[in-house]
Amino acid sequence: MSVLLISVLAAASGPNIVLVLADDMGQGDVGAFNARSRIPTPHMDAVAAQGMICTDAHSASAVCTPSRYALLTGEYAWRTELKRWVLGGGSPALINPETPTLGGILQDAGWTTLGVGKWHLGVGQRDLVDWSVPYDHGPCDMGFDHWQGIPASLDMAPYVWMIDDRLENQPTEHIEASAHRRQNGSGFWRAGGIAPDLQIADILPRTIETACDWIDEHAGKDEPFFLYVPLSAPHTPWLPTAEARGTTEVGWYGDFMVDVDRGVGRINAALQRAGMADHTIFIITSDNGGHWPDADIDTYRHESNNGFRGQKADIHEGGHRVPFIMRWPGHVDAGSSSDVPFCLVDLMPTLAAAVGVQLPEGASPDGRIVHFDQPADEDRVIVHHSGNGMFAVRQGRWKLIEGHGSGGFTRPARRKPAAGEVDVALFDLYADPGETNDIARGNPGVVARLRDALQAVRGDD
Repeated sequence: MSVLLISVLAAASGPNIVLVLADDMGQGDVGAFNARSRIPTPHMDAVAAQGMICTDAHSASAVCTPSRYALLTGEYAWRTELKRWVLGGGSPALINPETPTLGGILQDAGWTTLGVGKWHLGVGQRDLVDWSVPYDHGPCDMGFDHWQGIPASLDMAPYVWMIDDRLENQPTEHIEASAHRRQNGSGFWRAGGIAPDLQIADILPRTIETACDWIDEHAGKDEPFFLYVPLSAPHTPWLPTAEARGTTEVGWYGDFMVDVDRGVGRINAALQRAGMADHTIFIITSDNGGHWPDADIDTYRHESNNGFRGQKADIHEGGHRVPFIMRWPGHVDAGSSSDVPFCLVDLMPTLAAAVGVQLPEGASPDGRIVHFDQPADEDRVIVHHSGNGMFAVRQGRWKLIEGHGSGGFTRPARRKPAAGEVDVALFDLYADPGETNDIARGNPGVVARLRDALQAVRGDD
């Protein structure tokens, strides 16, 4: 059976699509990618055993908002006004309502489109201060028939639950800030408005429950559905349930990952219960690498980013190389693995081709259809982007970073070239996946070629 995604003819016979996007889950957290992981992930491992893992998959950015933008639009977010970092809870919408989205193209083709979890792409035409009126430019204006969830990260005010184009309850109360678990705090969140009766710890369980309810509701229906589940976890605040607490040796984070894995298991069980598992493309991935500095590696002897250099926000592989699991019985070989470089900006055209949907003109300007069973296209150019706006370009075995430093959380974020260094860094990822040996000085031809490739994608004058 080929790993290549095989098209179907029409929405009436098309598969369901369930896309679970974890928040800050590193590739090394998942046992299917890291046999040395100290966090048990039996549910994700089971899906992987029934499908395919991609070992060279990347988010389009090393932080939340731009990664999600690229996934849903097939366009790099640095082409928008967002050149670094992320949006806030009440920021204006980053996606133009006229921009084709993954949800929108499936919606137009006959899929029911549903989303539940963390949006973090802005709502409204301007900064939202008054949430008491329905907002436009929200998820239901971006290709979703129905949406429930939170506006941004679960450590950002306001702490509210969105239902379609309005709030369940207004943020009329106030919550004080909490320190990070690393500083013996309650989990880390910022001070701000919160809706009465909303408990921050309830958001992940409610997200999973809503996703399962929607699957149950569609059991036996003829029309296919697209269910997008962007989780709020294992991003801060680390708030494992009582059932998960103490189940790992990786502290609060490891226990919270157990809840993430069990949530995936519940969604999978709902698909099985509804008789949909064999007719569903089930994808599990993450919006960027794990927020896991060297100090945590030393403390817990756990490699959240699977031994790759760096962490969330960084330009190095640990910032953007993510787990990617796909199951589609009859179309993807069970227990298969692909090392073809893949970016989440490619997800829209790849899924559209798989289910026989024609992309509208102008859709997914940066994404490409990826065939996981064919040799990698050594000429394909993928652009990486860090939290503070540092660029890198990947082509085949080569990765060129436009500068020195991490570009993100790992210090130094930026530094001048040292004596003997050129102004960029170059790594051979096939020979040196840990990015330990900068070979830019000895390979001026490769450096020049990759500079030109990056400039061409960016459209530099």
